[in-house]
Amino acid sequence: MRANQRPATGPYPAALAVACAACLSVAQAADWRQFGADAAHSGWNRSETTLGAGNVAQLISRYANPVVLPAKVDGAPVYASGVATAGGARNLLFLLGSDSFSDFSSTTSTLMAVDAANGAVVWSKSVSGSGHNSRQHASSSPAIDAAKQFVYAFGIDGYVHKYRIGDGTEVQAPGPAGWPAQVTLKPDVEKVASSLTIVESGGAEYLVAVTDGYIGDGGDYQGHLVSIDLGSGARKVFNFMCSATTTLLANGGCPDGRMSGAWGRGGATFDAGTGRLFVATGNGQFDANSPGGRHWGDSVLALAPDGSGGGGVPLGSYTPTNHQALADADADLGSTSPAMLPVPSASIVRHLGLQVGKDAQLRLIDLADLSGSGVLFRDGFDGTPVPARVGGEVQLLGVPQGGSGMREQPAVWVDPAGSTWVFVANWAGLSGLQLGLDANHRPQLASRWSLGHAATSPAVANGVLYHAGVCASGNGECLVARNPATGDVLWSSPQIGGAHWQSPIVVDGAVYFADNDARLWKFALP
Repeated sequence: MRANQRPATGPYPAALAVACAACLSVAQAADWRQFGADAAHSGWNRSETTLGAGNVAQLISRYANPVVLPAKVDGAPVYASGVATAGGARNLLFLLGSDSFSDFSSTTSTLMAVDAANGAVVWSKSVSGSGHNSRQHASSSPAIDAAKQFVYAFGIDGYVHKYRIGDGTEVQAPGPAGWPAQVTLKPDVEKVASSLTIVESGGAEYLVAVTDGYIGDGGDYQGHLVSIDLGSGARKVFNFMCSATTTLLANGGCPDGRMSGAWGRGGATFDAGTGRLFVATGNGQFDANSPGGRHWGDSVLALAPDGSGGGGVPLGSYTPTNHQALADADADLGSTSPAMLPVPSASIVRHLGLQVGKDAQLRLIDLADLSGSGVLFRDGFDGTPVPARVGGEVQLLGVPQGGSGMREQPAVWVDPAGSTWVFVANWAGLSGLQLGLDANHRPQLASRWSLGHAATSPAVANGVLYHAGVCASGNGECLVARNPATGDVLWSSPQIGGAHWQSPIVVDGAVYFADNDARLWKFALP
């Protein structure tokens, strides 16, 4: 324990402690309902006011010992405040875990509701795999609806399951619009590794899931997006291969296309400015630049929030000119999810996105004109889709810290001066880039700092950047808080277990993280 830390329990009068706890439970009412805090998966909690640069160095572990969870978590938790439970109103964490992930041989996935105050499991629900693949485990993060009535989680049986948030009762209703909702017909080769997304648009609320394949890229999988209208239960499918087919594909359903998927931690992302969903694919064929081509490997696709495009094609697409080289090298464009970047007022590009590929290249793209061609897929006359274009990015630059892989979702932050920052993590390190304009008022990213220690998907709250990675001492793994403008360390936790795809959340004055040892950590002020 460092000198600036206090024990989690100290010489405070019991009555005062109870009173303060009650004050906090009433005063703090923020939520982190899905991966990255919002439907854009920005990783930025705009509501956090308790923790900041002035007091983050005082963070201590608030559980007497790290909580040992009944399942191993390989994603990020989500959080809902003030949930009505049998034991009264509680702030709950929801985590999706597996019975094993070190050898990718899970037979069950388990959704856990945990009391954020003390780490106690309030309820849990497990789903067994049916014809499951021996190389799978649950790495998705759950999502909570806007009304905080239900929490949704992918099960390794190939379905998204719907649970009442307070007691875990599963909603079960038969029929094509019922629950659980099937999102793949072949769970032996297809899974949801990405997080679920909840989008509010046009007075409706949609749950969006994307699929990919297993480690080793085996089997007849195509990858697709499923959007479910949470009001009506209606659902639509967009297949990354054979996109003219708008239903789930069975084995052999796309004989000339396979092995495409969306692997990004955030899954599909939503841009409120354009009102569109964006999803990045990796692997698989790309032939959509030819008449009649309907294969969309290594591309960023734009769809309506209900999952629809038009005429078997998306509403727009971006595909790098070197897409075939990316496919040949397994350098998936879709190893991360698209990030949405607020632009300066003078920018000639009004809706800007960032796509980071496994090749460690940062690609700025115009979300309103993904191919940079000004050509829409529908020609405006008879509605016939025209071939897609390739290339057209606004900027292409390498990840400052180098490396490759790029399975971590970038975090996006706007500083008090109104400048947009992006934080990019991978096994080689962490970097901070600032968005500006070139002489032609086109947006451009510039590296401001980079570090050489591995980091997982970061988060930003109240002017502080958080991530899991190498401790500030250089030994072991910790949670680390940094100055987002300089990368300087503001705080480093005691050593925790290792991290794979896990990432922290920062909400209601606390930092939560689940490590490789199935332990849950909470760090907050004394």
